[in-house]
Amino acid sequence: MINQQLLNPQSIVIVGGSNEIKKPGGKVLKNILDGNYKGKLFVINPRETVTQGIPVTPSLIDLPDTELAIIAIPSKLCLETVTFLAKQKNTKAFIILSAGFSEENEEGGLLERKIVNIVDKVGGCLIGPNCIGFMNPNYNGVFTTPIPKLGQDGCDMISGSGATAVFIIEAGMPKGLKFSSVYSIGNSAQMGVEEVLQYFDESFDPLTSSKVKLMYIETIKNPAKLLKHASSLVSKGCRIAAIKSGSSQAGSRAAASHTGALASPDVAVDALFRKAGIVRCYGREEFTTVASVFNHKELTGKRIAIITHAGGPAVMLTDTLENGGLEIPHIHGKDAEELLTKLYPGSSVSNPFDFLATGTAEQLGDIIDYCENKFDEIDAMIVIFGSPGLFEVYDVYRLLNEKIKSCKKPIFTVLPSIINVEKELKEFISFGRINFPDEVELGKALTKVYHTHKSYDLNPELPHVDTTKIRSIIDNAVDGYISPEEIQQLMDAAGIPRAGEAVVTDKESAKAEAQRLGFPVVMKVVGPLHKSDVGGVVLNVKNAETVEKEFERMIQIKDTTAILIQPMLSGTELFVGAKYEPKFGHMILFGLGGIFIEVLKDVSAGLSPIGREEADAMIKSLKSYKIIEGVRGQKGIDQELMIDIIMRLSALLQAAPEIQELDFNPLLGNAEKVVAVDARIRVAK
Repeated sequence: MINQQLLNPQSIVIVGGSNEIKKPGGKVLKNILDGNYKGKLFVINPRETVTQGIPVTPSLIDLPDTELAIIAIPSKLCLETVTFLAKQKNTKAFIILSAGFSEENEEGGLLERKIVNIVDKVGGCLIGPNCIGFMNPNYNGVFTTPIPKLGQDGCDMISGSGATAVFIIEAGMPKGLKFSSVYSIGNSAQMGVEEVLQYFDESFDPLTSSKVKLMYIETIKNPAKLLKHASSLVSKGCRIAAIKSGSSQAGSRAAASHTGALASPDVAVDALFRKAGIVRCYGREEFTTVASVFNHKELTGKRIAIITHAGGPAVMLTDTLENGGLEIPHIHGKDAEELLTKLYPGSSVSNPFDFLATGTAEQLGDIIDYCENKFDEIDAMIVIFGSPGLFEVYDVYRLLNEKIKSCKKPIFTVLPSIINVEKELKEFISFGRINFPDEVELGKALTKVYHTHKSYDLNPELPHVDTTKIRSIIDNAVDGYISPEEIQQLMDAAGIPRAGEAVVTDKESAKAEAQRLGFPVVMKVVGPLHKSDVGGVVLNVKNAETVEKEFERMIQIKDTTAILIQPMLSGTELFVGAKYEPKFGHMILFGLGGIFIEVLKDVSAGLSPIGREEADAMIKSLKSYKIIEGVRGQKGIDQELMIDIIMRLSALLQAAPEIQELDFNPLLGNAEKVVAVDARIRVAK
């Protein structure tokens, strides 16, 4: 695992270091030298005597004990090298840049596992293989450029792709984004994203550790570990952004239920990130912009002041923020009128604050001061200030630097003139500031960050369910879709309300049960998946004659094994379902039910167990939430009852992890009750 020999080595050996700086071994040596590494530096290369001014150590035998080895030699030589260094030279940290391991073939995978075994036996740490390396303020142990500014006030980044790490750094540096450490984990032979995140969590120091964590993830090997440590870091005050690539819909194509079709592996990733409080990004620009937002004072409210001397960018930013659910409050009153007297004629202070192209640094300072001290309806400021190149703007950018330091409200700077005032912008960034060159990208990032919940309880208190009864039903069930009777018993044991119903296989029983339940009733086929598509649902059956007629027709529908009879109920159709996703556990999905699932696909998802706060957020995140609230004078649906059903489903899944897929579709909801009308449950033991 991660150790001090990796983080702050007092000695480093480059195995395969050379004068060829166009090769990994030569370039990593150059980067370490350029970074003024303070420890002892050794190079092993049998073909050279001096490499970049450093005398070559003839062989590993001649090497003194060395804490860290950076290896850039053919893969077939790595096992012997690691074994000798670990056993003979007390080396406890290894960075293997070389490729040719598990990413190539099974033989390479076996070699990789042997290396991990050697490192594990000495309690060592391994980064890679097949990576660009590792860097922090102590040394630049990578063979790539550029090398970003490294310091405790920067971001910690973990990347499953070395090239992507380079491109992220290149996207962030022009903005002024700084880094604290960069882990290129390559094949993750010993340590993957989860293990590095665990180290960040367990070693976190609120005074010295970076509070911004960035992850580029290609594979989530241990979702539970990632969730645990990400959630813990967020609870400690960290902010996390991540890109997860390689999402796939293939697994959902073969699903046999609505839930299965909607609950792809990528939906599970979304649910995990939301539960942990991770901001999910989908590209480098968005990723580095979100990271840059993290490096400012936290946005605690959604009311934004836009301060500009250019109308167009302010309009585009206003649209982006308001479409994302943030607000640009109208400013008026005595203080606004007073501020207007300090600006040139034609200026506006209604928000956006437009102080014209001729506005001065002093006027900008006045607007910021009023937003900070007098306009309580403002939570944060965005300043847009570019230049046509007619004059220098050092005074403006220096003022912004001072205001960012002194103001309690966050100030985000959109400085789009990256060529016209290149020198001024370079100085601004040298102050440790960050620029957002594109106002729309900033607006999107701000809305995404603002709407990402901190994190949800990983072990919420759930309602009591009859676990003994649930286990009895599951233990006696056979694999596959269980019977309606078993479903009814499970729902009752979990306390999930359901409509009264009867399953019949002959028309006399059908008439008798319809009389018992009370007309009008609904008749549905048991067996076919999409009942409506095959004519397997009849609504508002009002008498025994119709029951007999419809039974005779419906029982002949292909795959039908019985007929389900229920009382005719009314309400808004809802849907709740669950699906087991390998490694992630159970996902719970919620949305409008019936045909709306297929038409709108407006569904929210969460990883079980789901507590009250998370269930409430799932419901309110739906685009169709207004229907649930009630529109045009219609009463809404009792949301507490929906929350209770989601939580009870979580408790059911905990008691019966064998459930693979589950649909309650539809649930009928109104202001008084929410009742499950139809259900399917598949188990696999």
